[in-house]
Amino acid sequence: MIRRTLLLAALALPAAAFAQGAYQQGKPYTIVETGQKFDRLQDVLFAIGDKTATIRFDAGRWKDCAAQVAGNVTFVAAVPGKTILDGRMCEGKAALVLRGRSAKVDGIIFANFRADDGNGAGIRLEKGNLIVTQSWFKDSDEGILTANDPHGVIAIDHSTFTHLGRCDRGISCAHSIYINFYDRVTVTNNRFEAGDGGHYLKVRAGHVDVRDNSFDDTAGRRTNYMIDLPAGSTGRIAGNLFIQGRAKENGSALIAVAAESRDHKSDGLTIEGNVARLAPGAARGPVFVADWSGDRIVVGANQFGDGIVRFQRR
Repeated sequence: MIRRTLLLAALALPAAAFAQGAYQQGKPYTIVETGQKFDRLQDVLFAIGDKTATIRFDAGRWKDCAAQVAGNVTFVAAVPGKTILDGRMCEGKAALVLRGRSAKVDGIIFANFRADDGNGAGIRLEKGNLIVTQSWFKDSDEGILTANDPHGVIAIDHSTFTHLGRCDRGISCAHSIYINFYDRVTVTNNRFEAGDGGHYLKVRAGHVDVRDNSFDDTAGRRTNYMIDLPAGSTGRIAGNLFIQGRAKENGSALIAVAAESRDHKSDGLTIEGNVARLAPGAARGPVFVADWSGDRIVVGANQFGDGIVRFQRR
């Protein structure tokens, strides 16, 4: 599964180059169910209201944004990897601010989101369920940032996260993905790379399923943990590839459990079938799993390169 993730990430690059060079005039947004076309993304959401609908994006680079306040909406690129939302944020938060019942994002590139508070994101999820697939988040404070929805479910699959995160200016850090108190979070077949600070994946959900991703910190700078479960969690972390870089702000661990609080029990959290290595020049001695919970965490069969410590209670 790791090889397939890397291949998909590589295939996305030519498509991304096309999107960055293209610009389409006219009405780029279509409601698939009705055929209606719109100039502004927010107008499409006004037309959908509290219904269920799909918005198809034409290929091109769009400096546009929108806030979804109701309904079940799918945001889909006509051709995956050939649509880019570039730089414009609604409510000073993100290209897509989502607080309807549910949303799905498919095949869209999000780039260049920076905010004064350090939390500019491609997607800001404030309520409801979310599915993200075949998308690319890059060159921003954060890729995906959420508020709290204790009954919400999130799934992120076959997507890439590049040059995200920050820990500067004396304000709270940003991360490639930062999910607060949700019920269940699934992160599968994604590539995380070249972080610019913070953690690659920070999740406060009660249950996680993190499988078959690659976390390549070789070109990272001032980064911290690969996976941070700061409030504890149950579930599974399996089949992932981790490469610890050398330009760390905090290189003491790759996976951290309950480093901030014990809001969730971590009994039975299973971490197995992963591969962890050090990039050339990376400091020896990081801990693969650092645990503050004191619960029964299962660290099964994993493959470690020289210089990585298997487990440590803190």
